[in-house]
Amino acid sequence: MNIDKAKKRIAKQVKRGFKGYPQLTLSYFGKTPECATEVVVELVLSEGGDAFEERFASETDARESEVIQSTLVKIIERTNASSVIEVAGVATR
Repeated sequence: MNIDKAKKRIAKQVKRGFKGYPQLTLSYFGKTPECATEVVVELVLSEGGDAFEERFASETDARESEVIQSTLVKIIERTNASSVIEVAGVATR
């Protein structure tokens, strides 16, 4: 999938806001706020339920990685996520 198309599809889901469960949360981490080298995907199936977590790492900016962004789109589709939340910015570690 094209990087721009994947980013648009994710942004469209995020823009919808909270629509119930299952809820998918995307968080980006990196050594600097300009470069996210890790993505953490958390899936919560129901209110108060346990969160399932998946991590993806990249040598370069994960937000610009076609492979990672396409994978995120597939995860959103396969989990049938009603809500997709994206944590703003890049948290530093």
